[in-house]
Amino acid sequence: MHSVLRAPAGGATRTALRRLTSSSTPRTIARAAPLALQQQQSLSSRRSYATSTPQEAARAGVIRILSKIGSKREIQQYLAQFSSVSSPQFAVIKVGGAILTDHLDSLCDALQDLYAMELYPVIVHGGGPQLNKLLNDAGVTEQYEEGIRITDGKTLAVARDLFLRENLKLVEALNNRGVRAVPVNSRVLMADYLDKEKYQYVGDITHVNKAPIESAIKQRALPILTSMAETVDGQVLNVNADVAAGEIARALEPLKVVYLSEKGGLFNGTTREKISAINLDEEYDGLMKEPWVKYGTRLKIKELKKLLDDLPRSSSVAIIHPDHLQRELFTDSGAGTLIRRGNKLHMATSLQGLGDTEKLKQVLVRDREGLDANAVVERYVKGLSQRPFKAYYDDQMETLGIVLPPQGSSTIAHLATFTVTKSGWLSNISDNVFQNLKKDFPRLMWTVDQKDENLTWFFDRADGSVSKGGEVLFWYGIEKPQEVVELMAEFTQNGRRMFGDINLESQLRRAADYATSLRGNRQYTTSAHPAAMQSSFAARSPRNAFQSRARPGASLLAASAGSAFAPRTYATTTNPNPPYGIKHKSNDVPSKVALIGARGYTGQALIDLLNRHPNMDLRHVSSRELAGKKLQGYDKRDITYENLTPDDVRRMAERGDIDVWVMALPNGVCKPFVDAVDQSEKGRESLVVDLSADYRFDSSWTYGLPELVDRATISNSKRISNPGCYATAAQVGIAPILDLIGAEPTIFGVSGYSGAGTKPSPKNDVANLTGNLIPYSLTDHIHEREVSAQLGRQVALIPHVAVWFQGIHHTISIPLKSPATSRQIRQLYQDRYAGETLISITGESPLVKNIAGKHHVEVGGFAVHSSGNRVVVNVTIDNLLKGAATQCLQNMNLARGYGEFEGIPGV
Repeated sequence: MHSVLRAPAGGATRTALRRLTSSSTPRTIARAAPLALQQQQSLSSRRSYATSTPQEAARAGVIRILSKIGSKREIQQYLAQFSSVSSPQFAVIKVGGAILTDHLDSLCDALQDLYAMELYPVIVHGGGPQLNKLLNDAGVTEQYEEGIRITDGKTLAVARDLFLRENLKLVEALNNRGVRAVPVNSRVLMADYLDKEKYQYVGDITHVNKAPIESAIKQRALPILTSMAETVDGQVLNVNADVAAGEIARALEPLKVVYLSEKGGLFNGTTREKISAINLDEEYDGLMKEPWVKYGTRLKIKELKKLLDDLPRSSSVAIIHPDHLQRELFTDSGAGTLIRRGNKLHMATSLQGLGDTEKLKQVLVRDREGLDANAVVERYVKGLSQRPFKAYYDDQMETLGIVLPPQGSSTIAHLATFTVTKSGWLSNISDNVFQNLKKDFPRLMWTVDQKDENLTWFFDRADGSVSKGGEVLFWYGIEKPQEVVELMAEFTQNGRRMFGDINLESQLRRAADYATSLRGNRQYTTSAHPAAMQSSFAARSPRNAFQSRARPGASLLAASAGSAFAPRTYATTTNPNPPYGIKHKSNDVPSKVALIGARGYTGQALIDLLNRHPNMDLRHVSSRELAGKKLQGYDKRDITYENLTPDDVRRMAERGDIDVWVMALPNGVCKPFVDAVDQSEKGRESLVVDLSADYRFDSSWTYGLPELVDRATISNSKRISNPGCYATAAQVGIAPILDLIGAEPTIFGVSGYSGAGTKPSPKNDVANLTGNLIPYSLTDHIHEREVSAQLGRQVALIPHVAVWFQGIHHTISIPLKSPATSRQIRQLYQDRYAGETLISITGESPLVKNIAGKHHVEVGGFAVHSSGNRVVVNVTIDNLLKGAATQCLQNMNLARGYGEFEGIPGV
């Protein structure tokens, strides 16, 4: 595949926290990015700006800040696009009166970013809520006719004073931040009376005088307009702010028209979900027939269609909350509702139906001249005439997808070609085409080069994937494990060649490799900008009833099959190089497991999980106290407890009897057993997972917290130290805002008495605990050191034990460097853990009684002190499951090549 770009630019770092936290849950953003892309970004991030001008440094600083809400590739891409037009054509932003009252800081933060990036949107604001209040306070009864406010002389006078005051408030707020803004309040919106007798001083805009707007922008200032118009003889008239913004947009023809709304978008009246994107050419007629599209919603959609019909096809409308303006402008996923005219799509089942064959060949070649591409495409097109296919494309073939229906006994279709131009990505056609072909083919497979800059776009549309040799096999709709296993096995053995000559990408690669062998150096690449971009980083909200918005970034040519067992759940990692397919390695061979130290509660919980696992074969269970007794709760085979010594373990390891050793021993006891495994070559090749704290500070071991540690590292490890229960919950509760912490966090933790183990003590004596709360290790607890070491900064942990059996509750008090709101903090956590199967974010404080027996971590609360400088986060976890046994199984699955959540019930 090959690819192209678009882009925008950035602001000042003193408001980094606000801008950083102003992101909403994105529509569809994958977690993973190719290693090459990550490395390039890493190199890019180390560039020195010492020789930059102050303005360039500010711009670069904002880009770095905005990269927190998306990828640097996205930020640069959109900046390039926005910078490619004249300044007045960048964006028109309509600001409602409620935004000026309740969200002024967020608005100014976002505008400050744009200003630093030398982007100058035209701001049009209203003041409806403020006007209503003033009129009510003055005893003036509001009157409306057909939804239009009747504006008499007194109302007009109040409105004019109010709008000018609000205008000045916004201008001053921006100027105080170093953003040059100027009021543009006269001779811009020219109007006649709408109906003087009926509405009195209400205007009907007849003309927009662009000169004052353009003059302000030439002076590098943001033009701030009110929704007041004038007649030719100077009479001021009231006009609706939405109407004013629309008319200004018609005059300026901007790339973006943004309506800031407290709701943050349009919502499907049936599902109550936010509508991610609307392609009017494809969806308008059907949308207007929906029973919930009525009243104000119907009017708004009709008016937006009329507006977009008058604008260039490249223009779009976004309805967005002010907190999320940066995400809407600078990320592929956006945050609100994106509305475009889109393109009419077509479908053909023959070469004749596709029309001009020469044009088709040019589309398939795209930018591949010089690599024998023309000859390859010639043969490929000829092959299409001899087999059934369905092609999906727009009028200009900016996007072309060719699907080969299932043949013979197969029920899986093959996406053999998917080629998109830069314009096709930017105008959302790629998503529209993919959605259309998906309706016809519920089971589909395809392949993509792992270096392709748009790889995450395909991850978003797949149920599973597996990678091999620089290629990634994707699929959706394949639910039977056996089908997946067979598909993966064939791909692992043959790669794209498994699809023969039906895969254009495979043919082009072979042709290029052959040409390279003749020339002595490889010149073929699947990217027009190889490894030039980074995929988005944060999670997306659930898909709604409408299409997902396209991921811009390149023209590409995809081909061929695949995927993996469970749906992808790639996670944010501290090492930003999550591997592809690691949760779905092609391993269906059972693993022989030995559990050393199985008497404790954790050992019992792990035995239960292993009993459910299709590929974990428990062979030995060691417990000195239970030796000779039959193991209960394991149904796959009869097992009797043994009292295995290190010598026994050494002999078993030498024979290769065991694939996975799980050490469920007390702290300080594990080493002789690990040493025994390490004494033989076969033993060193086996996997050891230690549940104690013995190796959590050993750099030669991998710390196995999959949600925060690079899964690739875990996948490739033979020695894994399982995190502690308190430590897992604490790290999950702190990691998303680690960079924002101002001083040492304090963790007040309370565990059920199962955390005190099975050996009798006052800490697990129910009679002693009843009506009681027992603190222990008030300082320097082992988990305190563990959390501090993993997070890279000191924390204080104060553990307690209570009368319930299992489950931990953390109350974490975190000082902040800069003020933040509860909503901003919560959004950071939602973005950080979106897509993580075993982490749940809730607005309320989670309850420990609801986590017992569950396999996930729950995070909530997010209460911010009135100063804005301290946040309190609550975390709950089952100490025996995700705090120990469940996490152990995750690590075993990753390291042994099974699905990460295989054997975990309810996942």
